[in-house]
Order: sequence, then C-alpha cells, then structure tokens
Amino acid sequence: MVFSDEFCRLAEEKLLRRIHFVLGVFVVLLVLSGVTAFPVQTEINFLAAHSEWLPAFTQEWLQRVTIAVNETGAKHQFLFYGCDWLAFAHIVIALFFIGVYRQPVQNAWVLRVGMIACIGIFPLAFIAGEVRGIPVFWRLIDCSFGLFGLLPLLLLERMIKKLQRIQSKRNDAAVS
Repeated sequence: MVFSDEFCRLAEEKLLRRIHFVLGVFVVLLVLSGVTAFPVQTEINFLAAHSEWLPAFTQEWLQRVTIAVNETGAKHQFLFYGCDWLAFAHIVIALFFIGVYRQPVQNAWVLRVGMIACIGIFPLAFIAGEVRGIPVFWRLIDCSFGLFGLLPLLLLERMIKKLQRIQSKRNDAAVS
C-alpha cells in the first residue's frame, strides 16, 4: 500500500506540473490576445505597412480597415475605449483561471465556462460578422481563436479528470 500511495503521489505531482504548464501557456496567450487590443491603431498601421506578403484580397480588406481605424482615431478617438474594455475583459477572464491553477479539481467549472465561450465564438463570428459585413476569411480567423482556445481547455479537462481519479484513489487508500 505504501508503494501504491507513493506512486499515486508522484503521478499526481507530475500531472499537476503538466496542468500548470498548459494552463500557464493558455493564460499568457489569453492576456496577450487581450492586451493587443489596446494599441489597435498602431498595430493596424504596422500590419498595413508590412502586408506585401499577404494575398491581394487580404491586403484590400486590410487597407479598408486601416482607413476606417485611422479615420476613427482622427475623429472619434473615444470609440477605441471599446477596445480598451475588450483588453480588460481578456485580463479579467484570465484571472478566473488562477482558481483552476490553485485547485484544479474544485475549479474545473471555469474550464467548462471557457469552453462554452470558445464555442460561442463561432455563431458570433458568423452572425455578427455577416451583419457587420466582415469577409468570411476574416471570420474564419476569428473562429480560430475559439478553436485554439478550446483545444488546451479540452486537454486540461481530461488531465483534471485524471487528477481527480488519482486523488480519489489516494483518499480511498488513506481511509482503508
């Protein structure tokens, strides 16, 4: 029984390190994707100035967006406040994952909320994108955020379920 308990403890520690690593990468990328909303005008101008490698239809869309962003910046700077809130929301969402980091099993519900949000990107991109006149290729780029967010969350959920089984076995062994 001592060997079994030691084996479970080592397996639990290894799994916790993997969970922390995947979660850390996810949180950093979530924060970075949000923080990039702050300097939207600077970023769009940089991208437009270095877009020669993009396909022509993408360059045309980027040029249209660049003009709109620069006109907005010149005439209605206050509208970028919405981008500031978007960035802030990403940071706040990332904070919820601290609970998962500290107590993965007890806070696994945060992962499920995150998964729902990732799945929700798809109808939002295709419905709101259609209404707002966003090209399909750009909506697919937006959907990639949902897909690339969902994959690590699914992996984390699987690892946390495994962790829960290991902890349950350790608790059962301790009781008997």
